[in-house]
Amino acid sequence: MRIIRDYQFVTPEDRGASVAIGNFDGVHRGHQAVIEQARRAAPDAPLGVLTFEPHPREHFAPDAPPFRLTNAEARASRLEKIGVERLYQLNFNMALAGLSPREFAQNVISDGLGLSHVVVGADFCFGKGRAGTVEDLKSFGAEMGFGVTVAELLETGGVQVSSTAIRQALSEGRPRDAATLLGHWHRIEGEVIGGEQRGRELGFPTANMSIDGLHQPKFGVYAVLVDVLDGPHQGSYHGAASIGVRPMFDGDHPNIETFLFDFTGDLYGATLSVGLVEFLRPELKFEGLDALITQMDADCDTARDILASA
Repeated sequence: MRIIRDYQFVTPEDRGASVAIGNFDGVHRGHQAVIEQARRAAPDAPLGVLTFEPHPREHFAPDAPPFRLTNAEARASRLEKIGVERLYQLNFNMALAGLSPREFAQNVISDGLGLSHVVVGADFCFGKGRAGTVEDLKSFGAEMGFGVTVAELLETGGVQVSSTAIRQALSEGRPRDAATLLGHWHRIEGEVIGGEQRGRELGFPTANMSIDGLHQPKFGVYAVLVDVLDGPHQGSYHGAASIGVRPMFDGDHPNIETFLFDFTGDLYGATLSVGLVEFLRPELKFEGLDALITQMDADCDTARDILASA
C-alpha cells in the first residue's frame, strides 16, 4: 500500500483511484462497507482511502480528552490488510481546513488527486465549517468529472455501527460488543517501552506500551490475543493484559502491560498489536504482593480458558 501525504504532489500512478473518504477511526464494519463500495464502483481503478492526519477533532480541540480508537500506524495497517492500495493521508492543517467545499472538491479531489470516484457516508460533510453536503459533492462530481456514491449508515443488532458506539462498549468493559461493531478485535498497537520491571520481579514479565492519545478502555485485566509484528519473536501469542494506572504501586499515568503466555525473550523496541478479547476484572489494590500474585495466577488461568476457544 502506498501512502500519499500531499495532494499537491501526486505521481501519475497515484491518480485515478476510487476512494472512500472519512476518518476511519477503528476501521469498523461501517468503514469496511464504504471501502467495499469504492472497490465495486470502479473495479479496474486502484482502491484508495482519503483520510486526514491529525484527526480534524485533534486539530480543532487539541486539549480534548483522548478519543481515537487507533493511531495512524494502526489504521494504515488495518487498511492494508483489507486490500487498500492507496492511502491518501493528507496533512490536516489550517490551509486544508480553510478550503471551501468547492475548493476542496476542485483542488483536492479533482485537480490534486485526480480521483475517478469517491464514496462517502450519508452524514458526510466537508469544506470550511463542514458546510458541504453530500448533495453538494454530487453536484461537484458531475461538474468536475468524478463519480460519487453515498453509502447508507450500517446497523447491526439494531445498533448503528459507529466509532462512538465502539468507544462506549470499550468504556464499559465490553470488548466483544466492540468487536461485533468493528468486525475484528479492538487492538492497541505500539512499541514496547521500558518499565519499572515490577512484573518481572513478581514472576510475570510484561511488555509495556503507551496508550497516550488513545481512547482508554475500562481499566482492568483482559484476556488478549497478541501479535508481535516485528523482530526475532514475530508471531502470535495468547496473554493477559492490564490497562490502567497500577493502583498497587500508586501509579498515575495509564498504560497497558501485557504478559505473554509461554514466552521467553526480550521484546523491548518491538511493535505489538494487543487484541482485547474479554474483560476479566477491574483494577484492584491488594493488601500485599502475595495476594496480588495469587490473583494474577487466577487471571492467567481464566484467560487461558477463554482464549482456548477465541
